[in-house]
Amino acid sequence: MPELRKDPITGRWVIIAIERAMRPSDFKTKEIVEEEPKAGPFSEGNESQTPPEILSYRTPGTAPNTPGWWVRVIPNKFPALKIEGDLNRRGIGMYDMMNGIGAHEVIIESPHPADSLENLSVKHVEDILWAFRDRFLDLRKDARLKYIIVFKNKGKEAGASLAHTHSQLIATPVVPKTAKEELEGSRRYYDYKERCVYCDMVAQEIGDKQRLVLENEGFVAFVPFASIVPFETWILPKQHSSDYAEIKRSEISYLADALQRTLKMLDTVIPNVPYNFYIHSAPLDNLRLPYYHWHIEIVPRLTQTAGFEWGTGLYINPMSPENAAKFLRKTEGK
Repeated sequence: MPELRKDPITGRWVIIAIERAMRPSDFKTKEIVEEEPKAGPFSEGNESQTPPEILSYRTPGTAPNTPGWWVRVIPNKFPALKIEGDLNRRGIGMYDMMNGIGAHEVIIESPHPADSLENLSVKHVEDILWAFRDRFLDLRKDARLKYIIVFKNKGKEAGASLAHTHSQLIATPVVPKTAKEELEGSRRYYDYKERCVYCDMVAQEIGDKQRLVLENEGFVAFVPFASIVPFETWILPKQHSSDYAEIKRSEISYLADALQRTLKMLDTVIPNVPYNFYIHSAPLDNLRLPYYHWHIEIVPRLTQTAGFEWGTGLYINPMSPENAAKFLRKTEGK
């Protein structure tokens, strides 16, 4: 019998199609790597092919926009939003609009085109995550900006146009709809129970272990109860925190460990799987919230959104979250 499961944060229902139960081998990905990615604009030595860097972690004594870096942040050459200008909020009859003000940046995660988050050193992944924090702290000084999201598209099926490992950051002058739904849902839960819904989820997933993927000293990874796709995985800090930029240097190694191990498990279960991940954090005008918890969501692109999903907002997941977590756990150490 199929199950309908309710997300305790947004209230969204998901159909877990148990009768369609699938195994990892049932998912065929189109991402076939036949040769190493070639050097391109993101590669070391090609710095002149990109906009000037905003931030880089590099060997002391090397100049900006030259070789010698291991993490580099640049403006997106084709930005969705631009930092220059005024918002100029206005209306046309009943419709509201404003100028496309914001920030769109690319975090180049390694100078080498064949690298990936899965095969970098943990220390290197720490530096990538720390670069995210540095950009959060800088951009939040701009009063026009209301929300920042960091995201990664891995593989063509997930929207990546370049194979060279990178992630992106977009800062917006509004709080996006998905973020609002999470904030409103978690506040309703807090008003009713006087507890953070994410903290309760962390405690329950660690306790019953059915959907637990991994746990270390600072973070937990689990497949959410109402996953919208197979192998969807969330990573949350064990201690309550609503603002990603509050993360301390002493905590970043645990986050790097949790993220890299989870991605390695996913790649072992389904090699070359395309995925997106994104960091959801508090809005910039209200950073410290007792009811919200920053987190990373990893969403593999294994199923197709079609008419039913678009027309209803209901997702059909052909794999139970409990089975997905079990498959992931079995890969640890392989």
